[in-house]
Amino acid sequence: MTLDGLQPTILLPALVAGLLVLATHIPLGLEVLRRGIIFVDLAIAQIAGLGIVIASALGFQVGGWRAQVSAVIAALVGALCLRWMERKTPQHLEAVIGVSFVTAACAAIVVMSHDPHAGEHLQELLVGQILWTTWAGLLPLALVTAGVLVGWFGLNLKASPLGFYLLFALTITASVQVVGVYLVFASLIVPALVSGGRLRRAYAVGIAGYAFGLTGSGLFDLPAGAAVVLALVIVAIGAGLVPGGNRVLP
Repeated sequence: MTLDGLQPTILLPALVAGLLVLATHIPLGLEVLRRGIIFVDLAIAQIAGLGIVIASALGFQVGGWRAQVSAVIAALVGALCLRWMERKTPQHLEAVIGVSFVTAACAAIVVMSHDPHAGEHLQELLVGQILWTTWAGLLPLALVTAGVLVGWFGLNLKASPLGFYLLFALTITASVQVVGVYLVFASLIVPALVSGGRLRRAYAVGIAGYAFGLTGSGLFDLPAGAAVVLALVIVAIGAGLVPGGNRVLP
């Protein structure tokens, strides 16, 4: 254990990134549980990641605007396809979501098969690089977060099935490039599971999980994304032991 890892210049931007992710993922996660499409975030996150991988294979800089456009297009196409399948075969939607995830994952592996940096790219896609977040780099995520929250709470787009999928795709695309696929899933589902359908409780669990996870990562030199996922689960288990906190929905 060392205190050298607790550098505010590194941890504070990472924590703010986590708070921005939670701002949209908490209400989205509650809606995902209500709809019973638990793994849709994994599928869309992986599809957005495939867009980034394709952009990289074409020679575009990962993190550049071309890669961002590729990720957004891929995620939107994936979301629209899932919405279409929801209308066509709602009874098989979870199976379609699972197939979409594994198809996008395998396609990404095939595209990266001749890339000498494939392992590094795959790790970044799965666990993210939240500790590399900078204040300037938070601006795109902040803008997407503000837009999604306006659409969700102000314009009530969540009431529209198509609006839900489009907002979901934009949110996941922005966050997966900062925190990775695993942390996107954990941020959506874990706090919602023990919230009892209450936003405040879900936000409290999410914020505590990010704070403890990033602190533990700094103290013990652990991978930040994995540390936050484990912290979210531990905090959620503790919150679930509190009376009234173990209900998934009201």
